[in-house]
This record gives sequence, structure tokens and C-alpha cells, in this order.
Amino acid sequence: MVAIGRFNQLEIIKERSVGYFFDGGEDGDILMPKRHQPEHCEVGDFLNVFIFHDAEGRLTATTRIPSAQVGEVAWLKVVEVHRIGAFLDWNMTKDLLVPIREQVELMVPHQSYLVYIHLDEDQRIIGSSRLEKFIQDENQGQFSYGQEVDLLIAEETDLGFKAVVDNSHWGLIYSNEIFQPLHIGQKAKGYIKKLRDDGKIDVALEKPGYSPDRIEELARRIYQRIQLFDGFLPLTDKSPPEVIQDEFQVSKKNFKQAVGKLYKERRILIEEKGLRAVK
Repeated sequence: MVAIGRFNQLEIIKERSVGYFFDGGEDGDILMPKRHQPEHCEVGDFLNVFIFHDAEGRLTATTRIPSAQVGEVAWLKVVEVHRIGAFLDWNMTKDLLVPIREQVELMVPHQSYLVYIHLDEDQRIIGSSRLEKFIQDENQGQFSYGQEVDLLIAEETDLGFKAVVDNSHWGLIYSNEIFQPLHIGQKAKGYIKKLRDDGKIDVALEKPGYSPDRIEELARRIYQRIQLFDGFLPLTDKSPPEVIQDEFQVSKKNFKQAVGKLYKERRILIEEKGLRAVK
């Protein structure tokens, strides 16, 4: 069976005037209408195609890429609202329905919402803003320390930003560990920083622990900035964290490590009021 609402690797088995047909196995032949066809393909080719229902309820294939697949969370804008629910733009020819029952609050045209995409009882692709039904609060062995994950920024809190981790769990990024602008709906790479005793997950935008490559890149940036200011930068490893963050979007700890690297390489002098390039 094909996975509805997701990409499938399927074979073109015949061509007709209406388009290509793919082998859908137990689901039968699946049409890709001509308007969805890519160039340079023929019978016998395997294509990675997205499977959805057309307006008549027939399984249909396309190479068009939606904003998200079934089982994923996306930040989507409402196109229009009807009695049965709201229709959201998810980069497909047919807008995504979020039924009234799946809305935390009634959706408003032109506003954007975090939506989990799933299949209803009739295997139709729909969205839901009731994320608590699908996103788990506690880690149960799915993650490990330092693991790279996909983040979707969901909400700003007193502690920092709440994020959806790998489309399945909630995680928290603490304010004092954020060194770049964040906004609701933003996608980012992150790392598991801590798996707490209560099952909650702390995540970070930088990989935990010492990273030679990251420090090397930061040292390069610092040295370039020193040269840009005629060989002297009015910052030191004793500067306030907020000033360092504004200037380089990094933590004071990483800044000190990069400055220490430049000093050991005898490329800079650390003076009372700043960093000076060695001539």
C-alpha cells in the first residue's frame, strides 16, 4: 500500500492522454495528471511522488513538494474559512482543511497557525492545531544527549522558546542560550542538551560540548572583525555576555575559547580594553 500524504517511490507503468499511471500495488494504478508531470520521464522510471486525494477522492500523484507531510508540523496561513472549517495554504493545488473540531480556537483568514498534518478516519489528509493530541511531553528513549534534531519554534515563554522536536516531542530552548533571532514558525537545526528526570527535553541551537570546528570558525570571524577595525576590537573575554552576543551571536564561553585560540597562535594581544592584532 502507498503512504497517503507522504512521498513514495513508485514506478510509471503506462502513459495515457490524461497523464502517467503509477503502480500503487494494493491501491491500484495511481494517476499523475499532465499538469503535475515533470520533464524527462517515461514508462519504467521510478519517481519520488507525493500521494494525495483529488477533488473526487481519487488517489493522485505529484512531484510538487508540500509544506509538510502527514506526521509533520507546519506553520501555515489560512486562505479562507467555511462552515466546515478553515483551508490553509500548504503549497498544493488543493488547500489543507482544518475542520472546526480540530481547531483550538476559530481560525481567522490570513493568520498563520501551527498545524499537525494527519489522516482522518476516512484516510483524508487534514490538519489540526490541537497539537497536544500528537506531540508528546516526555522522552521515552527516542532521544540521546547531543543528538541532532529538527526544530520548529512554537511559542515564546518566560524561560525561552518552546519548540517541536522532530515532529513528535516538545522541547525547550532557554533564553540565555539563544544567540540569534527566533520567531514562531521558524525551522532550525538543534541538539538534545539534556534529558531531564521528569522526561522533559531541553534543546540547544548549538551542539553541546567543545567543537573544534565551531571554535575555529568563530576565531576566524573575530580576527576578521579585528582587522576591519584597523587592528583593534574593543571587546575582551571579560566583556558582558550581552555585548558579545550582540556582536557575534555566540555565548561568552565560546567567545573566550576562540579568543584563547587566537592568543595561543600569537595572532592577537589581549589588552585591558580590547583585542589587538599582532603585526
